[in-house]
Amino acid sequence: MKFTKMQGVGNDYIYINGFETIPPHLASLAVKMSDRHFGVGSDGLVIILPSEMADFRMRMFNADGTEAEMCGNAARCVGKYLYEHGMTDKTELTLETLAGVKRIFLAVTDGKVTSVKVDMGEPQLSPNALPVVLPGHCVVSQPIEVCGHCFSMTCVSMGNPHAVIFLDDLQVYDLHTIGHAIETHRLFPNRTNVEFVKVLAPDMLQMRVWERGAGETLACGTGACASLVAAVLNNRSRRAATLRLAGGDLQIEWDETSNHVFMTGDAVTVFEGVWPE
Repeated sequence: MKFTKMQGVGNDYIYINGFETIPPHLASLAVKMSDRHFGVGSDGLVIILPSEMADFRMRMFNADGTEAEMCGNAARCVGKYLYEHGMTDKTELTLETLAGVKRIFLAVTDGKVTSVKVDMGEPQLSPNALPVVLPGHCVVSQPIEVCGHCFSMTCVSMGNPHAVIFLDDLQVYDLHTIGHAIETHRLFPNRTNVEFVKVLAPDMLQMRVWERGAGETLACGTGACASLVAAVLNNRSRRAATLRLAGGDLQIEWDETSNHVFMTGDAVTVFEGVWPE
């Protein structure tokens, strides 16, 4: 079975062309292929499929085998894959995900995709949308206690749940311990992604991310979007900013007119290979 490994700002996934083959047992396959010692090594597995409501569809599975609603970095890589594998000649695509249909805009130079912009849609702030078991219309600066520490979190759904926490020092806490504790906290019945964010300037944020089902990763596109939204809600940043992640930078804008969040960043092919079926 052919596969392509790709990454967007270090958020790496294995991509399989579902137009050619759809392997069985996708959840267990994701676990095997994602293993960084005995497999290909990745944050998860993405299957590119036909769609009845969009140009294409993607399904994605985390490294632990759980299926996720959406990943902005993966969506950008799907756009690059489709164009450079000759599956489309469009530079504006629609992509069906479990979080709805997303629009993708490709920047192409000499037949190669150099960057990709994704319309991530409107952020959802109601507790029911995440879900998070808290009252009210939104969750902004809500205290949460884990591992003997009290944090102030803001919750945002970008089609998947995020708990954003602002800190002055991103290294002071053990992300593995705190991230896992918040991910699995009783307030989040479907678990959550966790972002720790430091405001460097009104248009520059630094972020570390603990991804639900994957652990700490070098980047998370939906997490970057959620972090900007949370920063605006807490009057900590402008509506457009650079998000500095361990794997690189993303440009995020929360458009005031449409209420949509737009994300722009790279998409890189790492290598191609064949997985023994």
